[in-house]
Amino acid sequence: MNLKQHFQYYWIRFTSSRESDLDRGEVSATTVVMAAALIALAIAVGATITSKVSSKANSLDLG
Repeated sequence: MNLKQHFQYYWIRFTSSRESDLDRGEVSATTVVMAAALIALAIAVGATITSKVSSKANSLDLG
């Protein structure tokens, strides 16, 4: 399977899990895992951007 197929599979699982959760009013393990994965991705992106901006700022010659 390629990356697109994996993403589609997990998106379908996430949406179906969310729909069944709304019916029962509870959060499933799939929803928790997907939320954790998205949070981890956001933290990684933020850290990467912060690192690149800091590196660029430190390389500026203001003298």
